[in-house]
Amino acid sequence: MATNSKIEWTEQTWNPITGCTKVSPGCKYCYAEVMAKRLHAMGTPGYENGFNKITLMHERLDQPLHRKKPTIYFVNSMSDMFHEDVPDDFIDLIFDTIRATPQHAYQILTKRAERMNVYFQTRTVPDNAWLGVSVEDKRYGVPRIAYLQAIKAKTRFLSIEPLLEDLGRISLKGIHWVIVGGESGSKARPMEEAWALKLRDQCQRTGIDFFFKQWGSWGQDGIKRTKGANGRKLQGEVWDMIPAIAV
Repeated sequence: MATNSKIEWTEQTWNPITGCTKVSPGCKYCYAEVMAKRLHAMGTPGYENGFNKITLMHERLDQPLHRKKPTIYFVNSMSDMFHEDVPDDFIDLIFDTIRATPQHAYQILTKRAERMNVYFQTRTVPDNAWLGVSVEDKRYGVPRIAYLQAIKAKTRFLSIEPLLEDLGRISLKGIHWVIVGGESGSKARPMEEAWALKLRDQCQRTGIDFFFKQWGSWGQDGIKRTKGANGRKLQGEVWDMIPAIAV
């Protein structure tokens, strides 16, 4: 079933697909891979094939239909909807559920922005589907933004986590929400405060909702901690803006 999420910027996760493969530096220490291995070892349904093989679960497609309370869902937190091994027909079924539940908002995040762009060249984005791309660096992440901007959607967002370098000035035209965060885990790579502040300032200047998710394992003081002690404050303030649900 869909589950309550510990991710700060969503309410529940819905995973009709599990499994993924790595495409860029942001994937190097993937949290979903670690979690999938644990669930596989526990014999949890849906993870029999491990993480590196895409698994389509038709039995999960109707889960949001059973929830009347308006909810923000992060779709496929344990996969990537636009992975090359996910057929268009199955993606269509996911969007059938999204259209059938206009009381909910669905956050769809991908590193495969080009395929998402191609998919929506012949389809309409439901107003309650928020489309986002991951942006971790200049080489792999930043080019994804243009593919997203070219899609006609009511809500577009960037997940800039883990932020691996100074992105400089990026194009935020048509972007409604920006999430920024550092990396967690024992092998986490550090994020510098100045990188996050540049992005926050760009959002403020352009009136875009800004959400600072976490420092991760490295704090602004340059000290690595593995128990989540670095918190969510950026220059002493919690930034937790989020777009309103479209109903």
